[in-house]
Amino acid sequence: MKKLLILLIVLCVFGCKKYVVSFEQPTNMKLDNLKLEVLLDKKKVQEINLKATNAMPSYETVALSTSDGGKHLLQVKVKDTIFSYDINYPEEKYILLTAHLKENGKLHIGILKQQYKFRFH
Repeated sequence: MKKLLILLIVLCVFGCKKYVVSFEQPTNMKLDNLKLEVLLDKKKVQEINLKATNAMPSYETVALSTSDGGKHLLQVKVKDTIFSYDINYPEEKYILLTAHLKENGKLHIGILKQQYKFRFH
């Protein structure tokens, strides 16, 4: 029984590869209820609805599973626009995505990538 438990723990530690993606909830009310489709390697893996707030921005965090290390394609589809980002596992394991409106009224999705967890205060 002990050996089975140890094997299970080892498999989970080394077999579960995940990107941790945090979506910043906007402070701009024009972005309230905006739907984002998240694709990893051109496969839809998550759908996020942004909830605008008048206070400090909050964050919704999801884990996106991947089968192997190396380079992957992260895409965010908003209405008729797709934002594409190359990300490397495990060097860029933690990702922060932020949606904001430019002065010309067009939407932009910004990205921060790093190896360590983000700290939100």
